[in-house]
Order: sequence, then structure tokens, then C-alpha cells
Amino acid sequence: MLPKFLFSASLLVGLATAPALAQVPASITDNKARSLYEKAQQLFQRDRQPQQALAVWQQLTDKYPDYGEPYLRKASLLLTLGDHPRALEAYQAGLSKLPVEPARAADYFVMGRLAGEVGDYAAVRTAFTNYLKTNPTNKAQVETAKLQLQNCDFAAEAMAHPTGPPPEQLAAPLNQFRNQYFPVLTADNRFLVFTVRRNPEKQGQENEDLLISAVDASGKFGAPQSISQVINSPENEGAATISGDGKTLVFTSCGRAGGLGNCDLYISHRRGNQWTAPRNLGVLVNSKAWDSQPSLSADGRTLYFSSNRGGGVGGYDIYVTTIGADGNWGAARNLGVPINTTRDDLAPFIHASGTTLYYSTNGRVGLGSSDIFRSYLDEKGQWGEPLNVGYPLNTFANEASLFISSDNKRAYYTRTERPQSGDAPGLPPAILLYGSEVPASARARETSTYTQGRVFDAVTKKPIEAVVQLFDLNTNALTQQVYSDGETGEYTAVLNEGRAYAMYAAAPGYLLKSLSFDYSSQQKFDPLTLDIYLDPAKSGRSAVLNNLFFDSNKATLKPRSRTELSRLVEFLRQDPSLRVEVAGYTDNVGTPAANLSLSQRRAQAVLDYLTSQGVPASRLRAKGYGETRPLAANDTETHRAQNRRIELRIL
Repeated sequence: MLPKFLFSASLLVGLATAPALAQVPASITDNKARSLYEKAQQLFQRDRQPQQALAVWQQLTDKYPDYGEPYLRKASLLLTLGDHPRALEAYQAGLSKLPVEPARAADYFVMGRLAGEVGDYAAVRTAFTNYLKTNPTNKAQVETAKLQLQNCDFAAEAMAHPTGPPPEQLAAPLNQFRNQYFPVLTADNRFLVFTVRRNPEKQGQENEDLLISAVDASGKFGAPQSISQVINSPENEGAATISGDGKTLVFTSCGRAGGLGNCDLYISHRRGNQWTAPRNLGVLVNSKAWDSQPSLSADGRTLYFSSNRGGGVGGYDIYVTTIGADGNWGAARNLGVPINTTRDDLAPFIHASGTTLYYSTNGRVGLGSSDIFRSYLDEKGQWGEPLNVGYPLNTFANEASLFISSDNKRAYYTRTERPQSGDAPGLPPAILLYGSEVPASARARETSTYTQGRVFDAVTKKPIEAVVQLFDLNTNALTQQVYSDGETGEYTAVLNEGRAYAMYAAAPGYLLKSLSFDYSSQQKFDPLTLDIYLDPAKSGRSAVLNNLFFDSNKATLKPRSRTELSRLVEFLRQDPSLRVEVAGYTDNVGTPAANLSLSQRRAQAVLDYLTSQGVPASRLRAKGYGETRPLAANDTETHRAQNRRIELRIL
């Protein structure tokens, strides 16, 4: 939905001293000036003619520029009319002519807010310094004033040391609307999804839809189109997120029939080229309050979002929920400190790597009313102290909904731009999409790439739906779980630089497919295209187990083998009728007799582990084949490594 972090113009109007019909200040001694003052008040309050009243205030300040009060009355009226730039000028002029006193506290506060909207840090400092001198009693506003003064110091330092090139508005055909926001990309950087808000100037008639733009071979964005007629409707659909493979979409809708609260999160899945009907994520995720601004992990199994439900740390907080073993979303939990503050924490984005979280907050020192911060996930699964991503990604304007591409090269985000002098009064802010190179201060801790392809039946060559899992071999942790499309066989899985992975593809009635990716020391880290062929689990069919590891000339399984062994046990438990042979093979280094013995001992080591985990020995057979049946010529180390293997054969 429309970002809640936009500072409310109505709040500013409420803070401003209302141009109420009251006695003319005693400080205005000139009779003609007093007469004009009374006339302006009557035109606005009694006659409801704000433009005519504004003309009189202008006449008064032109003829009697030494009086401060008329400037403030004019400023308040300009604010009511939505002309913030001219309102700021009037506040500055009026307050400069009046003493700092408690009666002026609200005027100083509003002036500080208006100055912040245009990045006039000198005026911000003056306004809030004087505000605090009035000894105000509003604790929330006092905290805001102190934070804004800290922001001025932080901004001066940050702007003196920019972290990278300034972001630029995304070129046409994007940014063709006044309001567009929350850009998200698929892991392969092929599709951009964002929200557009039509008719933002017509309150009650505006409409939000989700658009998608395809990226061509040169990296240019194509004309945005409706993501789907199944998704977009006469209701508002906004603030969306998409999984790395582009198959799971979560979006926000407010006031939809059957909703649980103000705004709810809905989910849809892509099957082939069609999206399923949106489904409310339910009471464990949604609340009776505002739930919005979702961000999915790359595999679509973890969801971060913003909510202002009760029991949080501050106004708006970041929450997270995950899919359980039963396939259902669990109860959402508050991320707590240090992520959430006592103010508003919004627009979370989890990088494809899963170890860097970005979000927007006005509860920490930054350059403006809302800045983007990042936090890293530590080895204990805790989020670290958030750090400001710096200037020029952050400025005095509202920045939010940052998206960093999986390869850590491009940043996309939303920036709010206030109307300028000369714009039509009351025109709402423009919300535009920006992009830039990713400066070092904003990079995710880990760079990601992806493997992409299709899963087929090895016999019929038809696409099949399979679960594709990635495990970190060093920690035995499941890091990705995606599904190939049942109609096309397509899958996409994200891999992180510096890690070694075991990858498994499995489907009912098929042999387990074992693959291995080691990026712990490789210099090249490019996307992979890998089609997977699954063999039916029938007699005579076999599969190589690529993630079983032994020391040279030994038959003791190394600790990194535990991931493969666990998957093998799970596979055998799923079909108790299967009988299998664990077959061992070696290269041709050494004597044939020694190699035959080694292959037998290694096969037996695997069998012994399986029986230790409850697999009946009657279902298993271990046999060594030595250096016979090589998969490749024994002429290079790479080829010899292929020949040193354990296979699982269906008996």
C-alpha cells in the first residue's frame, strides 16, 4: 500500500497555529495593518474564502514587512492549502521577527518539519533549537526535535563523504505515473514488479495495481504491464514481493471482502503462465491492524513485513513468519530490538542471500525523516546492530523499499519528492523509482548467484514437479527449498558466494538426484544453467551420490557427508518397498586389488550408516567394483574424481 512513512501534511496542518478569528496582536500598532489583519481572518474563517484571505495576508506582509505575526498567519494558511515551499518561506520570515517564546513552539516545530522536507539543514537546526528553547512539554515532539538536530550533524558528515554515485530516476517507460513504489526483481534480474497508484490526487478514487516489466538482453526495462487479471482487481493491490524464482507473490490489499484487518497480506502462486486466485495468509500472519510491505526470501519460505499491531516495540514494527514442515505459515513474530525502534520501522527487504536485511526507519539517526538501514544475520541467527547505508542513497527525502540485486551490483528503491514552488497547490508528493550502482556501504554481506533450469523425467523427457533443496555442507543447514513448475519443469535456486552446497532434486516415484556446488574458493561466480533428469525408482536404475566424502585411500566418511547421508535415509524411508545396492567405485591409481578392496569398504561404510539409522539390512547390499566401469577416462584429476564415487542402484 501507499508507504506509511510519508510524513502527513494533515499532521503539519494540525500542528500549525490555526488562522483563527481572534484579537489582533498588540504588537501590530498601525491601524491600517490591524484592519487588514482582521479582514484576512474574516475572509478565511467567516467567509470561507482562503484564496482571498491569502491575498490580504500577502498585501499585509508586503506593506508592513516588520510585523512577524502576519507572516505566520499566511504560513499557516499556505500550509492548509498544501503549498509547503511558500509556507516555509513565510514561517522563516515571521519567526525571524519575533522573540523565542513558548507561544511560538508549534510554529518552530512546523518550520523544522517543512525545512526537513527540502533538505534545508540550517533551517532545521534553527527551528528545532529554538523549539527546545521554548521549554515544550510534548515529550514525543521533544524527542523528535532532538533526533532532528542529531540528523543535522549526521547529514553534514555523510554528505561530506558520499559512498557512491547519486541514484538516478529510472528511465522511461518506467516512472510514467506520479506514484510508483516497492520495486522487486526476480533472482535472475529478468522481471521487475512494482506498485503503481493511479489518481493519487483524488482521495477516495485512487487505485493501486501491480505492474511487471520484463528486462531485455541489453538490461533495459520494457513497458510495464498488469501482472495478471487474476491479481489486479477494482480493489487496491499494492506493496508486493516476489520469490527469487518468480513463482510466489505476496501483496497487500486493504478493505478487501473477507479481510481480517485494515490491510492484509495475500498470496498467489504461478503455475505455468497463470497465477492462482489470491488467498489471505490467515490469522497467524495477518491481524486486525495494518499489515503490509512484505518481503519474501529467495525460496519464498520466509516472509518479512510491517505492521502496527499492538504489543510491538514502537508504532510500526518489522515482523517475520516462516513456512512450517506442514506447508503452512507459522505465527508471525516481532523481530524486536535492535531492528525495531520506538518509532516507525517499515519496508523490510531480505536480500537473496538471506543474511542481510534492509529496512526504512525514522527511529534512528540519519539524513532525514526516514532512512534506509541494513543489518547482518550472525552465526547464532541474531540480527546485528543496523547501520545507515549512507549518502547519496539516503538524503533528506523519504527513502524506502530498497532492493539490492542478488549479484550485489544494482540498487533500486523509492524516493518521495515533495511538490516544488510553482506546482499546483495541494498536489500530493511524487513517489518515483530510482536506481544506482550498489555502494560498498549498502552491499549485502554475501553476493548471490543462481542455478536455473528444468526438471525432467529421464525416460519420457517430460517436465515434472520436484522439490529442489540446497544444503550448506559446512553446517548441514537447509538454505533453499524451491519447486520446479509442474507444467514447464522450470526452477531457480539461489547460491551464495564462499559456500559449498549439496543440491537435491526429488519427486515421488523417482530416484534422489544428488549434485554438488563448491564456491568456497572459486573465483568465478556466474549463474548456472542446469537441467535435471530424474530416473524412475525402478529396478536397474542408479544415481551417483555426489556429496559423500572420504580421505584419500580411506573408507571413513567425513563429517561433510552427513547432509547426503541424511537425505539418503529420508529417501529410503519414503518407500519401504525399495531394495538398493550401495555400489563403490575408484579411479585407476593403485593396484586393481587395492582399489577393489577400497571400493568395497567405502560402500560398506555407507551401508553401515544406513542400518544405524534404522534402515533394515535386508533392504541393502554393499558391493565394490574397484576401478571398473569408469565414467570418464582416468587422464586428469577432474576425470579421476568423477570415477571415485558411490552409486545407489535399485535392485
